[in-house]
Amino acid sequence: MEVILKQDILNLGHKNDIVTVRNGYGRNYLVPQGMATEALASAKKIHAENMKQRAHKEAKIKSTAEGVAEKLQSVILTIGTKASTTGKIYGSVNNIQVAEALSKAGFDIDRKTILLKDSAIKALGSYTAKVVLYKGVEVDIPFEVVAE
Repeated sequence: MEVILKQDILNLGHKNDIVTVRNGYGRNYLVPQGMATEALASAKKIHAENMKQRAHKEAKIKSTAEGVAEKLQSVILTIGTKASTTGKIYGSVNNIQVAEALSKAGFDIDRKTILLKDSAIKALGSYTAKVVLYKGVEVDIPFEVVAE
């Protein structure tokens, strides 16, 4: 089943992409939740016309995202957390703490666009987080988890 995505969906596609999904996933989840519409012939024609009109807008958005990406490449974050003497963290560090550290550094990045290799970091050390700013514009941000 082909659907036209109405919003970015992680590991599936970006807004306005036409993707092929399983019938049940499309009919029972994506369409009822308002995340996608079924890609019928008429919907594809409308979609093609809309994409022509949006091409120059997307170029501007992508250039803005690339500018932010250049600034983010020079950022090195330090996240302080409570830890034991052996280096284990009480709790964990996840994308929420990385987003907070980025906001303190002056960048307004949505936490949903920050991907960590591990879902939660439970030890002190140096790590990297991938920030997806736009289609094809991704930045690896190094950060260090230190004890407070």
